[in-house]
Amino acid sequence: MPTTPLTLGLVAHDDRKAALVAWRLAHAAFLADKTLYATGATGGRILEALPDLSLTRLKSGPLGGDLQLGALIAEGRLDRLIFFVDPLSPQPHDVDVKALIRIATLANIPFACNPATADLIATGLA
Repeated sequence: MPTTPLTLGLVAHDDRKAALVAWRLAHAAFLADKTLYATGATGGRILEALPDLSLTRLKSGPLGGDLQLGALIAEGRLDRLIFFVDPLSPQPHDVDVKALIRIATLANIPFACNPATADLIATGLA
C-alpha cells in the first residue's frame, strides 16, 4: 500500500524569510518528496530561489495565510510546521500567529520556530 507523503507548512516573518529559503535549499533532499504549503510572501521567496519547486502558495500571512495553515492542521492535512519567527519585531497580525502556534500545539505536530529545531525535524525524519 503506498504511503502518503508528509505535508509541511512553511512560513517566516519578513526578517526571517532569507533564513527559511536558505534552510529549504540546505534540506532539498529531505523535502524533495514532501507536499509543501507556504504563505504567500514566504512561498514567493522560496519559488524565486527554486522556480521548479512544487509548492502550494496560500494567502499572505496577514491576509489569512496563517489561518489557512491552521485550518490545514485542524483538518489533519498538515504533518509538520516550519515557522521562522522574528521575536524582535512586533507583528500586526500577532493574534493570527498565536492562533497558528496554538493549533500546532493542540494537534501535537512537530513545529519548528528556528533553523536549529527545523534541522532536527529534517534529520529526525530523513
